[in-house]
Amino acid sequence: MSMETILIRYRVRPDRLDEHLSLLGAVHEELARLGPPGFRYLTLRLDDGHSFVDVAMGPELPGPLATLESFRSYRAALEERCEQRDVSEFTVLGSYGMGE
Repeated sequence: MSMETILIRYRVRPDRLDEHLSLLGAVHEELARLGPPGFRYLTLRLDDGHSFVDVAMGPELPGPLATLESFRSYRAALEERCEQRDVSEFTVLGSYGMGE
C-alpha cells in the first residue's frame, strides 16, 4: 500500500479567522476520536497568524476526511474564508521522527 502526501498552504481572511479555527479544531477532534489507521493530518499555523499549512498523509487520499461531518463543514466555505490557497502533492525524500 503506497502512502500519498498532500500539502495545502492557505491564508485566512482576518475577519474569518475565529470561525476558521473553530471549524479546523472540530476536524482534528473528530480525527482524534475516530483514529483512522494509516492516516496522518498535521496543521501548522505560521508566524503571521493567518497563514496555515496542512499536510495529509495516507493511502488513497483524501482518506477518511471526505466521510467526516466536521470536514464537510470545514470545507463548505473554505474558499470564502481564504485570501489565497495552493494544493501540492509531493514525495517525502527523508524524515526523522515524522512517521512513515
